[in-house]
Amino acid sequence: MPLLPSIKGPRDLDALSVRELEQLAAEVRAFLIENVARTGGHLGPNLGIVELTIAIHRVFDSPDDPIVFDTGHQSYVHKLLTGRQDFSQLRARGGLAGYPQRSESPHDVVESSHASSSLSWADGISRALTRTGRRDRHVVAVVGDGALTGGMTWEALNNISDDNDRNLVIVVNDNGRSYAPTIGGMARYLNRVRTAEAYRNLHRNSDNLFRRLGPAARAVYRGVRGGTHGFLSRFTNNAALYSNLDIKYLGPVDGHDLPSLIETLELAKQYGAPVIVHAITEKGRGYQPALDDEADQFHAVGKIDPVTGRTVGVKAAADDWTDVFADELVRVGEARDDVIAMTAAMLRPTGLLPFAQRFPDRVYDVGIAEQHAVAAAAGLAYGGLHPVVAIYATFMNRAFDQVLMDVALHRAGVTFVLDRAGVTGPDGPSHHGIWDLAMLQLVPHIRIAVPRDGERLREELREAVAVTDAPTVVRYPKGTAAPELPAIERLSDGVDVLVRSEAQDVLIVGIGPMAHVAVDVAGRLRAQGIGATVVDPRWVIPVQPSILELAAAHRLVITIEDGIRVGGIGTRVRQVLREAGIDTAVDELGVPDEFIDHASREQILADAGLTPAKIAHDVVAQVLGTRVPVARGAATSELPTLRAFARADDDRR
Repeated sequence: MPLLPSIKGPRDLDALSVRELEQLAAEVRAFLIENVARTGGHLGPNLGIVELTIAIHRVFDSPDDPIVFDTGHQSYVHKLLTGRQDFSQLRARGGLAGYPQRSESPHDVVESSHASSSLSWADGISRALTRTGRRDRHVVAVVGDGALTGGMTWEALNNISDDNDRNLVIVVNDNGRSYAPTIGGMARYLNRVRTAEAYRNLHRNSDNLFRRLGPAARAVYRGVRGGTHGFLSRFTNNAALYSNLDIKYLGPVDGHDLPSLIETLELAKQYGAPVIVHAITEKGRGYQPALDDEADQFHAVGKIDPVTGRTVGVKAAADDWTDVFADELVRVGEARDDVIAMTAAMLRPTGLLPFAQRFPDRVYDVGIAEQHAVAAAAGLAYGGLHPVVAIYATFMNRAFDQVLMDVALHRAGVTFVLDRAGVTGPDGPSHHGIWDLAMLQLVPHIRIAVPRDGERLREELREAVAVTDAPTVVRYPKGTAAPELPAIERLSDGVDVLVRSEAQDVLIVGIGPMAHVAVDVAGRLRAQGIGATVVDPRWVIPVQPSILELAAAHRLVITIEDGIRVGGIGTRVRQVLREAGIDTAVDELGVPDEFIDHASREQILADAGLTPAKIAHDVVAQVLGTRVPVARGAATSELPTLRAFARADDDRR
């Protein structure tokens, strides 16, 4: 009889035997494969953490014992065990989030999916519980081995070891991979532990021996096992790493052996001080297509055939933005041997793999350490190279200080390529790249390019790497590159004119891909007798002189961007116009300064009013409301009412 439907909460695990827990693990894997195949999502990481999550919930009492997931994409099993088994709308509006979300369940604690922060959270929670008299409660932090490449984990460990009077369990889910194989000295160190023949043989033999002795020998096993762990840790030098930090180390333990996991976690629970449990797991466990995927073991998938693992549907003929960047960077590298590439544990997702294959000695993957990547890039620039640092826009937030003080202050020629910029959609609040334009334009001397299509990405990347005395940024969204949108004219400062009207009523500044929206808006306004000029600045920071000249000649300026409206490019345009004594009205359109839940990009942009219909409707309303004269020979009274305009637009749709 199936067990998973009967699990409404973690305490339902208490009545299950070990054999039943193993059956439950098999059911969870089958559920994940079947359901994530329909919706897409993070499959490989969750297949690898099934037994470990079951064991954690069996031993600890969530939510009284808070469980903090580092990079919460590994929380699908946790959701299933805490009563959330409707995955039909996973990562879609109205459905389950792909990461922990407090509004879904009291069992979800930390919503941020930025890596390496879980130990700091756990440190703070455990101190608070102890200080407020809740000493009997435990805090569990589940951290992947990839997160150990981030500096925050070691800052946290340093502070955790400073106070041993609390119940804090750190579970290292060690599968040797983050997106791809974990890199760096820490990764090599842990790999020696995972592959040590002495550990594997001794662990297997001792475990089998005590199982055969039966229940009476389990107490003896606990004591002997503690000694065994100590011996093995000394053999592998693993305990030395943590003993120097004064943190108890248990492991390594087979992360798919439920009895061993439960025993080890029970020991950790009883220890009464911070302890690390090192579990060896296999990403993609139990699903051969994932195991066969050398790239990332199905870290994140779209809709797939659950049997074969093949993507369902035909990929669009147009390349993704990432593909365009990847191809052009190789061409740049062939022309310039001083160009090198850097990333933070995301070689393939950011498009650097082709460059690495072509120039294997010119790529540096620093692990989940964005701050180090940016500061090291400043050093590389000082040494005569031009680093191209490829990072997701949301993760660039973590390295702002290094951009400001290490790169910009020293006028270093470093190019930052920000993938997944703007609204990303189903990954939710912590993955939207909506802060980069507002944040980075604060940096003195920085130059920011936002391509509207693939061809502009190619040319703007080449222009960016030609700058040697300041940081440059090229940012683009997730998904298929926008179709080519030719300019009718390029002005002397590089601004592209996309639409020009004899009647200079409205100047629309389309930022990057939003230039396509701007052109659509201009067509709708033209149909209503309002003349609109559309420009794509290409380089949005600094604001180009021709933008000021055009703004002075028009009656209204509209800026459209997919970053936050507060402090965005529109705000900068308004500020520059005022400084120049130009009093043309400016409307800045963008995303609200809110944390935006998971939904499709189209839904989110519609919610923000960033659709051609809504923007055109509001422009007409503003023109009517302010009685601004429109196209020559047309009186404002000749314009349709707002209701009529809305009806006409509905008819077009």
